[in-house]
Amino acid sequence: MDDKPYPIDYEFSFEDGTCKAFHIALHPETITIVRPESEASPEWTRLDHRQCSCCPLDKTTHPYCPIAVNIVELIEAYKGMASFERCTVRCTTKERTFLKETSVQEGLFSIFEVIMATSNCPVMDFLKPLARFHLPFCTIEETVVRSVSVYLLQQHFEHKRGKIPDLALDKFAECYKNVQAVNEGILMRINDLSKTESSKNAIMVIFSLAQIFSMDIEGSLHSIEYLF
Repeated sequence: MDDKPYPIDYEFSFEDGTCKAFHIALHPETITIVRPESEASPEWTRLDHRQCSCCPLDKTTHPYCPIAVNIVELIEAYKGMASFERCTVRCTTKERTFLKETSVQEGLFSIFEVIMATSNCPVMDFLKPLARFHLPFCTIEETVVRSVSVYLLQQHFEHKRGKIPDLALDKFAECYKNVQAVNEGILMRINDLSKTESSKNAIMVIFSLAQIFSMDIEGSLHSIEYLF
């Protein structure tokens, strides 16, 4: 295993020639985002400020929301920017480069997905393998296939450890209901800030996708059954 942080780099290129870059580094073993030393976190990142309804953390041991502190830089960089402003987004990992002409909103959506999965939020931790094999600009169908496949692979390892695997995806459906609650909580935090249209819309897209995903699981994954 490589002992160096796993990099995911995003670059937004705009029609006026300006560029914005955002770097993510993941710990190679824990798949947790590696944060540089920073100034004191703003008040809205405190755990008890609009704490998610499903959050198991205690403010005495975790004074700040782990996701909120990791999205501060991203929100500050893109605040006031129109969601549907056109740009070219380049995502570079160690293995390959992805490029798409799209909107600011879709680019931020992809970054938020990685940050939220790798911030050591107990609710979102099960998504870490997806972040490690990040696929930007995913369609709903791609997300369903990747998420369910990774979850079933996890159940394989649970079986090897002597535990009862969740092959019926019962616990998986509950996991995604909690993901919806986290998305809603983060959106409420961002709503308290001004001029963050693109960030709010990106979170709203994630929230909507989680809802659609939950409904698909409850519907026995009919949307992808034709593939098999």
